[in-house]
Amino acid sequence: MSVATLPNNVLLSAGVDEAGRGPLAGPVVVAAVILDPARPIPGLDDSKKLSEKRREALYPQIIECALAHCVVMVEAEEIDRLNIFQATMAGMSRAVAGLTPAAHEALVDGNKLPRDLPCPGRAIVGGDALEPAIGAASILAKVTRDRLMVALESIHPGYGFAVHKGYPTPAHLAALQQLGPCPQHRRSFAPVRQWLDQGVLF
Repeated sequence: MSVATLPNNVLLSAGVDEAGRGPLAGPVVVAAVILDPARPIPGLDDSKKLSEKRREALYPQIIECALAHCVVMVEAEEIDRLNIFQATMAGMSRAVAGLTPAAHEALVDGNKLPRDLPCPGRAIVGGDALEPAIGAASILAKVTRDRLMVALESIHPGYGFAVHKGYPTPAHLAALQQLGPCPQHRRSFAPVRQWLDQGVLF
């Protein structure tokens, strides 16, 4: 069923979720997805509960079957300028605003809503496991971010981005101590800030 043939009374609900709030490096990636009720996608769930292989298999199905999707990256510089919470909220608003057709409502994973959503919204704790559209958004965000971090490994070798995806693992912290931050590191996050506070230039 295309958008043009949807009944007028169908509510277009966009699921919204993010990936990458906790890492020390790389962007936060936010996705918004409006699923097509005529093209259900079996197996949608919280991306963290799915294997990488399963996420990669679902990704093209979501792209193909969804009525609309939008993926937004909020880079480290903006995270440092706004703080991680505000940067994530900004990314959610942009992702919903980028949907065509526009959503009638946004279903946001978590307990907070962005103030400037372009439509009414509902915050749903654990929504990525409860609402298929949020689960779809979580998969798009996670797969997009993981692929990006793998690509950043070749641009900034030595940090292990392809393995830990920027999260503060012992290996990542050891590389940070040895190499110092790269442009993808979030200066406002404690381990990176502490390294900079040591007065080491790079």
